[in-house]
Amino acid sequence: MRSSNPVFSRRGFSRDNGYAGFHTAPQAGYAQGGPYAQNPYAQNPYAQADVQQGAPPQAPATTDRMTMDDVVVRSALTLGTVAVGAVLAWALLPVSGTSYGLAVGAALIAFVLAMVQSFKRTPVPALILGYAAFEGVFLGVISEMFNSRWNGAPFQAVLGTMAVSGATLLVYKAGWIRVTARYARIGMAIAMAFLVVTAVNLLLVVFGVADNGGLRSFGPLGAIVGIIAILLGAFFLTLDFKQIEDGIAYGAPRNESWLAAFGLTMTLVWIYVEMLRLVAIFSSND
Repeated sequence: MRSSNPVFSRRGFSRDNGYAGFHTAPQAGYAQGGPYAQNPYAQNPYAQADVQQGAPPQAPATTDRMTMDDVVVRSALTLGTVAVGAVLAWALLPVSGTSYGLAVGAALIAFVLAMVQSFKRTPVPALILGYAAFEGVFLGVISEMFNSRWNGAPFQAVLGTMAVSGATLLVYKAGWIRVTARYARIGMAIAMAFLVVTAVNLLLVVFGVADNGGLRSFGPLGAIVGIIAILLGAFFLTLDFKQIEDGIAYGAPRNESWLAAFGLTMTLVWIYVEMLRLVAIFSSND
């Protein structure tokens, strides 16, 4: 099972068309008769063999491997670009119908850039940072709109996003959640069902069949759907953490850290938007 994230599902951190992370680390592989002895290429997509000498596959040179520091630096740069775009949009675009139109346009451009990158065989930093900038504009405008009605909602949403991501990382690192193929399949099935139901709900709202947003209303039902969406975001984070961990263990090239940063940013944006809606719902019911 591949990641929920289109970036990861297209390139990197998966092997043998399956979900990464369910075997022994590469050090226990070919030379020691580990799980890679029969078909090392299928287990580690980053391995390189010396065809002329008939040597077993070897991971890329250590200096060219992705490290956790690489992931942290690229993630900070990408999320920083989102933050700068959001702050500038908040400061320069007053709440208005025009600003809302610009936000929708920025979201569409960000979506196109994300899809272009997801179909690239290698990461393109310019596309990733461009996505982050336009996503930041979108978030800045909608955050200002929410803040104008529910004062302090964006700040609470940021704190909530940090809490969810921090708790998810803690639970993952403590081993309380084991990212197995079965776990990924069940989670992805739930995620796909959620997206289908959400899409149908949107169509019903557009055609006037469902009132007040339907399942995405600012009432109790909307709160329940929002909580489910945030839990799905946490599920996506566990897949991202696992694939980053496996990418490092299996010697992924250093530039793959851009994909890791891209994927994490997409997931965190998902959680923030859903958290923003949830804060607004609870504030409306006060």
